[in-house]
Amino acid sequence: MRAPLPPAARAAVAEGPRSAAEATAPATPARELCAAASPQRLPPGEAVAGRAVPCRAVSYRIASPRLPSGWRLSSAAAVGSPAAQAMAVTVKECLELQLLEVEMLLSMFPKEGEINLDEDALSSVQRYLRNDDGALPPQLEYSIAVDVGEARVKVELQVLLPHMYPHVAPQLFARSNALHRQQQLQLNTGLASHISSLDSGELCICGAVQWVKDHSLPYLENSKISSESASKEVVVKETLHRMWIYSHHIYRQELRKKIFDCARKLNLTGFCLTGKPGVICVEGLQENCEEFWRVIRYPNWKHISCKHVENIETEGSVDNLRLFRAFEDLQFQAHGDYGLRNDYHMDLGQFLEFLKQHQSGHIFQILFGVEGKLSDK
Repeated sequence: MRAPLPPAARAAVAEGPRSAAEATAPATPARELCAAASPQRLPPGEAVAGRAVPCRAVSYRIASPRLPSGWRLSSAAAVGSPAAQAMAVTVKECLELQLLEVEMLLSMFPKEGEINLDEDALSSVQRYLRNDDGALPPQLEYSIAVDVGEARVKVELQVLLPHMYPHVAPQLFARSNALHRQQQLQLNTGLASHISSLDSGELCICGAVQWVKDHSLPYLENSKISSESASKEVVVKETLHRMWIYSHHIYRQELRKKIFDCARKLNLTGFCLTGKPGVICVEGLQENCEEFWRVIRYPNWKHISCKHVENIETEGSVDNLRLFRAFEDLQFQAHGDYGLRNDYHMDLGQFLEFLKQHQSGHIFQILFGVEGKLSDK
């Protein structure tokens, strides 16, 4: 899980893109922003700061939002067909709308830990909006902790916004430790159906939060009944799931950070071999391994594949079956120079020796298609 957003970053979201003259002015305190932007129900058709906001389910009064020059936030029907509307907007306009929606969400969830936001991506978007001549910033990614029912069970809504959102559908995923895999799958199927029913061009994350709040309780109750039934069984069996993942290369620092953060969050052990080729092994509960595989692949890691999966069933704890005690950062001596392309190969002999030390020498042939042999010393 990403670190909670500090007050300074909340203020940065509220400010929006600033000119060079504005950059020297003091930032608006986050607490003042949240107080000014506290959600208020508006009569149907009333505008936000003089302009209509395309947000499904609820409307909020936001203190002086900065909108793109000439942009009017309205429904897709007001400006023509969705296709014509998508052609008329730019990435910059979409990113400004995304920051406006983040500001709305921060006013709805002002407490620390309720919204976890990728600060680096947020800063990159801010820089791009001040000077849009450079490369596109990373996609905005954040999670919202939603309290469900009288028991206030936590359901986490994970959000990833394409650059052209709201004219392209967001990537949403709801998860909770209180949900079994089947109930979680059904919940997300319903959420995806709800999002697909909305018009293109609408800001829909606020509505998605409300949908999760209104529709999660039946799945949580079914999951509780299933857990109570399973606890009555005399023998409880668990399965250790181990995945061997191969990539053409692993270089980028932000990708490595994502891999290690996700493994720690899901209580997975194993390793990540950096360089060319790149190899990842994760082991733990099956649902956690599958969640790790889903997270690291998305949105565009193309040269990666799961080469082999191992399942070992036990009546005790799966921890007794782990081959690795932690999630290790594995780096060996490289062959070749580092050059501009970082086109160098890791010493696979050292990697084979590492695998044999962890009772996994047979995996070498599965990963690379050749039998590994250690040279005589």
